[in-house]
Amino acid sequence: MIALLQRVQNASVTVDHSTVGRIDRGLLIFLGVHSKDTHSEADWLVRKCLNLRIFSDGDGQMNLSIQDIEGEILLVSQFTLYGNANKGNRPSFIEAAPREIAEPLYEYIKRKLSDELGREIASGSFGASMQVEICNDGPVTIWIERPPNTFN
Repeated sequence: MIALLQRVQNASVTVDHSTVGRIDRGLLIFLGVHSKDTHSEADWLVRKCLNLRIFSDGDGQMNLSIQDIEGEILLVSQFTLYGNANKGNRPSFIEAAPREIAEPLYEYIKRKLSDELGREIASGSFGASMQVEICNDGPVTIWIERPPNTFN
């Protein structure tokens, strides 16, 4: 499972010219699901995203989590995070989970993030063609990956 986190001042996602998700200060999380991912990888990723200290404290040090700042989260599915472009010029997406695996895990992560934060999070539309607007703060962009079937 891959999460590409961006610390944002604001972000929004649009589908068919209609805004389906919007946040102010917080995290934009692009989520890629591997074909072998399970709830175990999802639970680990949720904990990591919620506890990652990438927001500045009063001294300008990255010591605060999304929970500490009471920030917002925008979750966007992105199977292309599993694009492999090592051979040729067209990426292969064979490691990306098919919809019947990816969508339930995406929805599971969305529920877990909401439950842990104690409020709803914003999201894109799974499988849709989306336009994402981002005002990256910093810029701060963090890649988090938990390969399937690891136990740390």
